[in-house]
Amino acid sequence: MTILDKIIEDKKREVALKKSIISAKQLEVSDLFGKRTISLSESIKNSSGIIAEHKRRSPSKQTINSSFSVEEVVKGYEKFGASGISVLTDTKYFGGSLEDLQLARASVNTPLLRKEFIIDKYQILEAKSNGADAILLIASVLTRSEIKQLSEFAQALSLEVLLEIHNQEELEKALMPSLDLIGVNNRNLKNFEISLKNSFDLAEMIPNEFLKISESGINSPQDVLVLKEYGFNGFLIGETFMKTDNPGKYLGQFIEDLDLKNS
Repeated sequence: MTILDKIIEDKKREVALKKSIISAKQLEVSDLFGKRTISLSESIKNSSGIIAEHKRRSPSKQTINSSFSVEEVVKGYEKFGASGISVLTDTKYFGGSLEDLQLARASVNTPLLRKEFIIDKYQILEAKSNGADAILLIASVLTRSEIKQLSEFAQALSLEVLLEIHNQEELEKALMPSLDLIGVNNRNLKNFEISLKNSFDLAEMIPNEFLKISESGINSPQDVLVLKEYGFNGFLIGETFMKTDNPGKYLGQFIEDLDLKNS
C-alpha cells in the first residue's frame, strides 16, 4: 500500500465521522457559504501567476515550518503579490485544518484554494462554507465519473476546479468541460521523487482552454521562466517559501527576480 492509498483510506473514515456530527444542511447555512467567490483563474491571468502555499509539513518532509501563524503567512503572500493562496487542510499527514482555511479567509481577499484529498461532495460543501474559492481534485484517486460529479457540483457552487494529474493516462481520463485549471504535479505521489520534466512532457497535451498549472519542485524564478515557455500560466509553490524565515517577503523577492529576468 502506498502513502496515497493510506491517505485515502484515512480520508474516507474522516469524512464519515464528520458527516455524523455536522450535516450538509448545517454547512449550507454557514455565514461564509453565501459569500461571493473570487476567481483564481482571472487572478492568475492578471498577476504573478504564483499560487503560494501554506504548508507546515508533509509525509516526505516531516516539518517544513510550523513557527508562523496562518494569518502571518497568508497576509505576507497577499502583500507581496501572490495570485492565489493554497491552504492545506489535511491534519494527519500535512498538519493543516479547516480552521486554517477560515483564518486565511478572515485575513486576505486573495483567491483561496482548498488543498485536500477530496473524495466526497461533503468536502466541497466544507470548502465553500469555510471560505474557499477553488478546490483541488486529484485524478489518480478518482474515477472519471467521480471527477465529473465532483467538479460539476463544485462549479454549481461557484467554486473553480483545479484538476491535478501526474501522467498522460490521468489527463485523458479526466478531461471534461467542468474543470477550470489543469495542474501537473511534478512530485510522484508513490515515491515522492520530483522532476519538472513531468510538466515539460505533459504541457502540449493539455488543451489551451484550460489554464495550465505546474505544481511542486519549483525552486527559482528561472524554473518559472522555463515553464512559461512550455505554456504554463500558474505555478503552485509551497516549500520554497515556507522553509524560509519570512515566506511572504521571500515570495516578493522571487517575483521581483522573475520580473527582472522577464524584462
